[in-house]
Amino acid sequence: MTIRQTWQVHVVQALASTIVVSLALPVNADQHAMLTVVEDRGGSSALPYYQDIEPEPAASPPVVTGVRAGGAFPVTTPELSPGPVQGRAINAAGLQPMFIVGDDPTSQAWIKQKLPQLQGLQAVGLAVNVSNAARLQEIRRWASGLQVMPVPASDIAGRLGLQHYPVLITATILQQ
Repeated sequence: MTIRQTWQVHVVQALASTIVVSLALPVNADQHAMLTVVEDRGGSSALPYYQDIEPEPAASPPVVTGVRAGGAFPVTTPELSPGPVQGRAINAAGLQPMFIVGDDPTSQAWIKQKLPQLQGLQAVGLAVNVSNAARLQEIRRWASGLQVMPVPASDIAGRLGLQHYPVLITATILQQ
C-alpha cells in the first residue's frame, strides 16, 4: 500500500468516526447520547480537547459497541436492506456528503445513475452489507474515483431512521 493510499484510508476512517460522533450528539441539552466507537487505532487520548464540552462527568462508564478491526468481513447491517427511501431535509451542518450502499444490483444501478453527482460532491461511500474483500473491490469499481469503505451502520441507520439503501446523505438532505 502506498503512502497516499494509507493516508486516504486514515482520512476516510477519521471521517467515518466523525460521522458517527456527529450523529451521536444530542438534539437538545436534556438528552444524553451514547457514543459508539467504530474503530480505535490507539494513540494519544483526545479527552483533554473535550473536557469542557460536557460539564458533568458521566454517571456510568460509556458502553462501547461496534468495534471492528479494519477489513473484517463480512460487514453486515441487519437494520438496512435494499429498497425505497423517502427523501427529507436534515440538519447536519458540516457533514461530509456520504452515500450508503450494499453489494446488490439495486446499489449497483443507483451508483451508476448517481455517479456524476456523487463525484461532484466528493461523497464518501459506506458499504454496509458486503461479504468479502473481492465484493468490496467490485463496489469500488462501481463508484469509480470515490472512496468506499466497509462500515457496519446500525447506529447511523437508527439515528437517521433508515431501513433501506442506497441513499445519499448531505448536511441538508437525505435522498435516494
